[in-house]
Amino acid sequence: STWPMWVLGFVAMIDNVDQYIVRGTSNQIERAFGVGDFQIGILFSAFIVLNGIATMPASYLGDRWSRTKIMAVTITGWSLISALGGVVPADAFALLVVLRGALGFGQAVTGPSSSSLMADFYGIERRGRAFSIQQCLIYVGLGLGLAIGSFFGTRFGHYGWRLAFGVSIFPGLLIAYFCWRLPEPSRGTADRAHVTGATGMEVATESEPLFPGGFSRFMGDMVRGLRADVRTILAIPTMRYALVGVSSILFVVTAVSTWMPTLYERQFHLAQGSANLAFGALVILAGVPGTLVGGLIADRWVNRVVGARVVIPGVCIGVSGVFFMVSFIPMPFAIVFVLQLMAFLISASSVPALRAGLTDVVPAHLRGTGSGAFNLTSIVFGSAAAPVATAAVATHFGGNYRVAFSLVMPIAFVGAFFLLAARRHIETDTAKIFEAVAVALKDQHGSGTRDQS
Repeated sequence: STWPMWVLGFVAMIDNVDQYIVRGTSNQIERAFGVGDFQIGILFSAFIVLNGIATMPASYLGDRWSRTKIMAVTITGWSLISALGGVVPADAFALLVVLRGALGFGQAVTGPSSSSLMADFYGIERRGRAFSIQQCLIYVGLGLGLAIGSFFGTRFGHYGWRLAFGVSIFPGLLIAYFCWRLPEPSRGTADRAHVTGATGMEVATESEPLFPGGFSRFMGDMVRGLRADVRTILAIPTMRYALVGVSSILFVVTAVSTWMPTLYERQFHLAQGSANLAFGALVILAGVPGTLVGGLIADRWVNRVVGARVVIPGVCIGVSGVFFMVSFIPMPFAIVFVLQLMAFLISASSVPALRAGLTDVVPAHLRGTGSGAFNLTSIVFGSAAAPVATAAVATHFGGNYRVAFSLVMPIAFVGAFFLLAARRHIETDTAKIFEAVAVALKDQHGSGTRDQS
């Protein structure tokens, strides 16, 4: 069924709606609290930093408890927290930072659990498409967040941004219900089906109780378990290269997605609503078709090109970076928009292959932790500092984000290089996963035969 991939995509979508409502109302928030770009950068970074703090414990939980139920509870909580941000007093900007940061804990739970579920719902031949649907809805959520923020922020005066914060609560609760109703697949069911040729999905029938030996014992087990899990993840060569590459790329992606509308306002003199609309249109018009094409390529070329899962993103990011660098040369906005449209389309094509590739090389029982390690490294060494650092560079050059982006963009080429370097390892690492599954199934079959005799 395609329903699970859509539900997991809706989770990512509503999360991005919540995030980018802030981007769409940033001018009104600045005026309401009397702050500037640097403080708004902190507001964006708070979400990312707290996401990084929570991601590994959340991944540990996702690898051991019911992922669908954890996600449902988490989405319910973050929908309520997002709405609370709209009632923060005008003299309590720090409280707004805390509340927006708390949403980072929510994504730290849903991100790894969603990736793990996607790999159990869909085998290696369909993962590219599944992740492409999810990524498309991320872009839709980004565009909706900007549109909602701009609409309420520019039309409802001083209270517009406050009203915008409450918009996502009802769709959030609906998506939480969808997650609750999803079946919980047995971990590794899609990998076992790939090896045996079986059809259908094994549904998990049991789940561990909450804190079976008490909370203190659980915390000790979690610390020891995470250490062992992370050692296993870092022993996979593909993951080591990918963690460096993706961290570099996400620094640039976060910087661009945070401040591109501001570039349109200041360097091209677009009104706030027009700038947000232009960026939202850019992301959706390029991101959705780019991701769909990338998903098809990821599944079609996985057995045709050696290391396709990392070669595709490495090449796409490199070519996309060239288009972006050219777009930062002073020229009419129409030409810049076309160049950036091409850049976004090409970069979006890289995502399904990369997401599927990082899932392929990690054992099924550690896919939540693998996603968490990927997320943590990307945050610590990449995206956490991007909003603040880019704002600081732009401020140094008189608020010029064209110069700031020109200095930031070359970091993406470093990331592309490391992804291409992972080509030498990804096929071997993927084969090890299926060899381990085959051995486990053989041992299980042998044990069952002996029991019968």
